[in-house]
This record gives sequence, structure tokens and C-alpha cells, in this order.
Amino acid sequence: MQPYLTNISCLAISGSLRQDSSNTRLLEAAAECAPPEVTVEIYTKLGDLPHFNPDHDPRHFESVEVLTRKVRCAHGIIVSTPEYAHGLPGALKNAFDWLVGSDAFVNKPFIMLLNASARSVYAQQSLVEILKTMSGIEIELASTTIPLLGRNYDRAAILAQADFSKRIHEALSIFVKAIRAHNQQFV
Repeated sequence: MQPYLTNISCLAISGSLRQDSSNTRLLEAAAECAPPEVTVEIYTKLGDLPHFNPDHDPRHFESVEVLTRKVRCAHGIIVSTPEYAHGLPGALKNAFDWLVGSDAFVNKPFIMLLNASARSVYAQQSLVEILKTMSGIEIELASTTIPLLGRNYDRAAILAQADFSKRIHEALSIFVKAIRAHNQQFV
């Protein structure tokens, strides 16, 4: 019997490799305004992953092992990604390709999507399809768009916008509730 989850751990993955990425800043804001019982760790090594090749054993790459372990240990995954040419950035798709053959997504159906641009609809649709194929379930009520396109907001500026911080906090609360409800099914 699994006890009621008092502490929830989430892994946040930005699909952007840009140093000054609005998607990464959005995840940083989410980490800061998460409820006290929720830890949001931002994965920062997307660019360190080797190109996926199914002929290669993932155990030979420390960076792949670290990502797999982090995903396996998280209760939920939060993704924020830009859209390039109506698609996902290659680095993000590469990370998910490495995870497909692992057990990291087993019993890990919870995905929350944060979108930094209302124009990024194709990448979001593609991401949902990829994660669904991997047995992931987007918690749609927890997924939200925070319109940062054209704004140079850092984490503090995002949180200073009352509407933004409220929407992020509400989305995280819905996400945590879904994770806990799933966990209670097995109690």
C-alpha cells in the first residue's frame, strides 16, 4: 500500500538550449512558485546528450543514464519548449528518443506542459503525441500558456505579473492533485 504522497518531485525540462531562454525562465518561475511540498528540479543538460542511435547502449553514456535516473525518480515531468519550423527542437526530441527504450516512463504518466508562446501550437501537439506514444498522459488542465513572446522577462519579472504567477501556481496545484489521485488509486 502506497501512502499519501506528502512530497512531490517534478523534473522540469526546457526544450531550448538558449542561455537566455524564455522557456527555461518560465520553468524557473514555476519552480519558485511551486507549493511548499513540491520540488521542481530543472534539467539543464539537454545539450550534453549524444545523438540518439538505437545501435548504441544507453548505459555507455553517463549523460543518458543521469537523465533516465532523474525521469525515473520524478513523480511528474514539466516541459516547456519553443517551436522551430512548426516542430520540436531536435535536442528535446533526442532526449525523448533516449528515454523510449528505458523503463523511466513506466508508471510515469504525468506530464504538465508550460508554453511560453500562444503561437507554438504545432510543437505542443507534436510533444503531446510523442509523450502519449511513450505512455505519458498530459494533464490538460495543468497545462497552460504564459505569453512571454516578445518580452524579456526573467524569472522575477514573470512572477511579478500577478496573472502569470497565479496561473502557474494553479496549474502546479492541479498537476500535484492529479499525481496524488493516481497514487491513491493504488493504496
